[in-house]
Amino acid sequence: CNLTGWWENDLGSRMQVFKVGKDGTFSGEYHTAVSSAKKPIQPSPLTGSQHLDEDGQCTFGFTVNWKKFSDSTAVFVGQSFSGDDGKEVLHTSWLLREKVDSETDDWKATR
Repeated sequence: CNLTGWWENDLGSRMQVFKVGKDGTFSGEYHTAVSSAKKPIQPSPLTGSQHLDEDGQCTFGFTVNWKKFSDSTAVFVGQSFSGDDGKEVLHTSWLLREKVDSETDDWKATR
C-alpha cells in the first residue's frame, strides 16, 4: 500500500499525499470539489497515519482542516485495496464537523 501521490474520488475531489514516513505518518493537501461554504474553495492541509501492513491492504486515517474557507474539520478513515486491474483503490468513510453558534445547535453540527 503506497498512499503517496494523487487520489481522486467519485465527486472529483482530489487528495495529494506528499510522503509517508517509516512510522506511517503522512501529510498532504485535499482539494475538495464540493462545499456548502460561502467562500471560494481552496486546497486544505491534511495530516494522517497509515497502518503499514504486509499484504498491501493497509488501513489509514487523516484529518482535513478547511480553515482557508470554512469553519469545519473532517476526518476520514479507510482501507486500500488492490483492484482486479492491479490499481490501488481507497475506500473511505468520513465525518464533517461544522462550527455552530451554540450548544443547543450541537445536534446539527456533524454530518
